[in-house]
Amino acid sequence: MSDAFTTRMLHVSTGTRERVVDLTADCEEFLRQAAAGRDGLLNIFVPHATAGIAVIETGAGSDDDLLAALHTLLPADDRWQHRHGSPGHGRDHVLPAIVPPHATLPVIGGRLELGTWQSVCLVDTNKDNPDRRVRLSFLG
Repeated sequence: MSDAFTTRMLHVSTGTRERVVDLTADCEEFLRQAAAGRDGLLNIFVPHATAGIAVIETGAGSDDDLLAALHTLLPADDRWQHRHGSPGHGRDHVLPAIVPPHATLPVIGGRLELGTWQSVCLVDTNKDNPDRRVRLSFLG
């Protein structure tokens, strides 16, 4: 494969609770090797039907606020047609329509071009699947 396109799979353990996992450091490490100082695009993709990728502020409560907002929009109750798994699990399958399973971000000089308070995060509300994969792909 050409060095214009490089990809790597991350394995992320989210445990048995809803989580927002900051992947920014993983993305930066990947780009140090894959981009090697070049400009391009980083695509982050989670190949799961019940998780998403968000670019948000973390560490100041926004990650908890996001989970709280998702609880309001997608309550874990018995209204969902999709009924296997934990109670309310059907909402987890609706999550990617609100928090998409992908993001494409600019890379300038080999570095992720984020705003001051932005982080790249995996959003996982599915307590039934604690092991996630996240594909990082650099196109330079």
